[in-house]
Amino acid sequence: MANSEGGMRALIINMASATERMGFMEAQMAALGMEWERVEAVTPATLQPSEGDPVWHRWQRPMRVTEMALCASHMVAWERVASLGAPCLVLEDDAVLAASLPAFLEAVVGLAGVEHISLEARGRKKLMGRRLHDGAPIRRLYQDRTGSAAYVVWPAGAAKLLEHARRAGAPSDALISSTYGMASWQADPALSVQLDHCEVYGVPQAIPTKSLIDVVKKPPLAARSAGARFGYRARRVMAQLRMGWRQIQFALVAERRSVGVAEAWVEPRGLEAVGRG
Repeated sequence: MANSEGGMRALIINMASATERMGFMEAQMAALGMEWERVEAVTPATLQPSEGDPVWHRWQRPMRVTEMALCASHMVAWERVASLGAPCLVLEDDAVLAASLPAFLEAVVGLAGVEHISLEARGRKKLMGRRLHDGAPIRRLYQDRTGSAAYVVWPAGAAKLLEHARRAGAPSDALISSTYGMASWQADPALSVQLDHCEVYGVPQAIPTKSLIDVVKKPPLAARSAGARFGYRARRVMAQLRMGWRQIQFALVAERRSVGVAEAWVEPRGLEAVGRG
């Protein structure tokens, strides 16, 4: 853990074996002058409940065990937010951060009616409010699809996410974006991209990256029983219908649009220098 006076705390999800990624995140925190602590990532070997538990088999397709572990890792972070009783910045260890992030966090920490803010852009359009919030550069987020690498969550939002996850596990980004009872917002412009999307957005990439989720292949749906296959497909259809209904429901106040990204990012050379220090 590193401490600084005041400011919002960052919770960084990291596997013990991913030392290069942790060094990258430590350097970003130091460069931004932020308070942070490391959250030990859940792995397939430490997953609780275990892979065979029914809670992990209620999503729209069979999940990789690595997806289950990442969801469980975010649950650990949400429990920490609840125990602190204060909003926190939750980061996966491949999140690249904008230079303006500390000022943004200072602007949003005291906002009322906000339970979650996505900081990320990941190449897909989002259903967002047409107007910016009066107090900060954020828009109401009615439907997201991908990305859980960087977000702010308040204790009320963390409680809703935990309740959802304990009923039915899902890939972390899918679970967050389908917790419709949570008051979600989107930073605009986005203040984070994952390392694997740096080139897409023209953001400097400090270290190479490889997905830790994709080391396990997707379990084939065809290998499941007829009843299980029907359940997965039915849940997928219902989820698609619900997303379509939300687009209709909020048509007057929202639109599907891409999110631009910030212009200034912590420089890779600066990060390397901080990491060596």
